[in-house]
Amino acid sequence: MAQAHLDDVKTYLLDLQDRLCDGLAAEDGKAGFREDSWRREEGGGGRSRVIENGAVFEKGGVNFSHVHGATLPASASAARPELAGRSFHAVGVSWVLHPENPHVPTSHGNVRFLIAEKEGEAPVWWFGGGYDLTPFYPVLDDVRHWHRVARDACAPFGEDVYPRYKAWCDDYFMLKHRDETRGVGGLFFDDLNEGGFERCFDFQRAVGDSFLDAYLPIVQRRRDTPWGQRERDFQLYRRGRYVEFNLVWDRGTLFGLQSGGRTESILMSMPPLARWEYGWEPESGSPEAELNDYLRPRDWLGEAEREEQAQ
Repeated sequence: MAQAHLDDVKTYLLDLQDRLCDGLAAEDGKAGFREDSWRREEGGGGRSRVIENGAVFEKGGVNFSHVHGATLPASASAARPELAGRSFHAVGVSWVLHPENPHVPTSHGNVRFLIAEKEGEAPVWWFGGGYDLTPFYPVLDDVRHWHRVARDACAPFGEDVYPRYKAWCDDYFMLKHRDETRGVGGLFFDDLNEGGFERCFDFQRAVGDSFLDAYLPIVQRRRDTPWGQRERDFQLYRRGRYVEFNLVWDRGTLFGLQSGGRTESILMSMPPLARWEYGWEPESGSPEAELNDYLRPRDWLGEAEREEQAQ
């Protein structure tokens, strides 16, 4: 049964990678994805797809991987100490988009499945994933659209699902050393194995399948917004925060490195350019300062509903 589950998820993820690449390349209109297949000495491999220097995307990647080994990596077993010493299979698709235009948000997502096995005991499996949005010059309507799509993807699985996974996303993508969120959130879930395999798998597919609906309309609205050196400098400065999160706090980066994954693919999520400035603060009242109000957990959809009721 475990192998059948793994095969089903793997088939879906390979198709999702294809559909994401097709949709993003079509939106870019200039550049396409180049593929790099790789093998892992300890077991498994993957196919990495990268888009660069496009009309929209300065750099982006959509990676599929299936790695397996005799011992679950420390980053996973630390969260689930009862699974230490088990063999594992981990399969997933992860993606990140770094647009050139500072008015188009960066976005990241992933969906994954892991099975931990031990002879004489039942396999333990779980799903994880989600997606989040990192604007530099945020537009409230874009943020609300993003969260409406996320809420609608969760709706068939219960009214409590979106609020729970939205809050988990806010908490997970918090740069604790900066006391700010990485962006405006979205969805994050992990260790999902409640309700049976089929229901959990359905939820993973709902999340993966909704990403383009959430992201592409925002790209289409903002891709032609004029920008100059000031906006570019601010974008590179804020990209530094993105790098900080991935290297200091991200569990996926740590799992990939500890499991002997392909470093080039794991660090694909990094932007092509970033900058750091000592003690820099945006000028009060400037467009750059407006971002500060977005870098904290907010009830985006509740705010919208209350505004509509007040009208």
